[in-house]
Amino acid sequence: MTKQTIYALSTVYGKSGVAVIRISGPSALNVVKNLTDIKIDNIKPRYTYFTNIYDNNKNTLDKALVIYFKAPFSFTGEDIVEFQIHGSKAVISSVLDSFSKIDDLRLAEPGEFSKRAFYNNKMDLTEAEGLADLIDAETSEQQKYAIRQMEGNLKGLYDGWREKLLNILAHLEAYIDFPDEELPSNIIDNIQNTVFKIKEDISKHLSDGNIGERLRDGFRVVILGEPNAGKSSLLNAVAKREAVIVSDIAGTTRDAIDINLDINGYPVIFTDTAGLRNTDEQIEQKGIEIAYQKAQNADIIICLFDSLKNIPQEFENIKENQKIYVANKIDKLTDEQKIAISNKGYLLISAKHNYGIDALLQNISSKIKDKFTSSSGALITRQRYREALYNTINYLSEFSFDKEIELSAEDIRLACREIGKITGRIEVDEILDKIFGSFCIGK
Repeated sequence: MTKQTIYALSTVYGKSGVAVIRISGPSALNVVKNLTDIKIDNIKPRYTYFTNIYDNNKNTLDKALVIYFKAPFSFTGEDIVEFQIHGSKAVISSVLDSFSKIDDLRLAEPGEFSKRAFYNNKMDLTEAEGLADLIDAETSEQQKYAIRQMEGNLKGLYDGWREKLLNILAHLEAYIDFPDEELPSNIIDNIQNTVFKIKEDISKHLSDGNIGERLRDGFRVVILGEPNAGKSSLLNAVAKREAVIVSDIAGTTRDAIDINLDINGYPVIFTDTAGLRNTDEQIEQKGIEIAYQKAQNADIIICLFDSLKNIPQEFENIKENQKIYVANKIDKLTDEQKIAISNKGYLLISAKHNYGIDALLQNISSKIKDKFTSSSGALITRQRYREALYNTINYLSEFSFDKEIELSAEDIRLACREIGKITGRIEVDEILDKIFGSFCIGK
């Protein structure tokens, strides 16, 4: 890691009451010395100082709060200084401009503060990515699981597996170094049992239905139905705004339209689709193809139908655990008809009159919640974790005492390395830029 001192605006640029500029590196205190009246020889860590900020010509730029965090007891593990200034564009620009004129100081790259924290063993890669997810969180469930990851629940799980494999590797390496000594049968049994148990635990961890990725990116709910079943009206009802055009003309919706919503803390992407019917119109045919494609990738499918008509046969091909039957336009039904439809287990709504929408959203929320299990406290939130874990299982499956001990040891070593790719316990320079490059500047 470079020893240059970096700085960046850590809050959103624009008009605000307070803006925070963060500095990290060996020359952090020189900024305080050059631009304020604070005597750095006597500065106390974690104390707040109220001071003027000057430019290089000693013109006052602002009055600010300054806090010093002494290495290694800081976010990055380096000396950090935070300037809390007024959040006008003029103040922010002038202060940043003064910083840029100080020697040994440069603007931070995206994610560089967190990258330095990683290099200084302040966090592993899973914790860093949990922090990134927390910054990006838009719903309460995203926030909850991001905090868990940032606090190290994945780190603890993966490091635990890795430590067990390292212990196995130590026994195998010892046998390789001293081939005249036999491995005791109880150690062989323990090694085989441990490898089997880790494979079993990882397989269980992987069989999560991609819940972690869904929680980050959004659970997909697709609305399917015939033309004029009320799909667009339903989407407008759940969005509580005129998100799509509603018309009595069949075939108005030609493409899939996505709306992002927060349902009881879960991020949900609702998709309106073209009406399902036989048609010779090419553009509409393309829209129907897209509707089926969206349905294949959906977590939940709302099978919407006009309560005065029969249920479309196309719904029969959808998996039972994936679909919700919803009867629309019930404002046109008699009480007896409503009871008959409800007794079949279908949800009753009137998208036009906003009836039954809350019950539908609650049903969707319950279905999403049911996807989480007792082991969902540690979610696989990224594809790179999943790939590394599958590779780990493959190497552990190759492990056997029936082949040369050197090859068996290599299987365990490679399995350790795959887990290490997740947490950063190996040389992972080739993936660091990709990970930290997605962070915002100043974090």
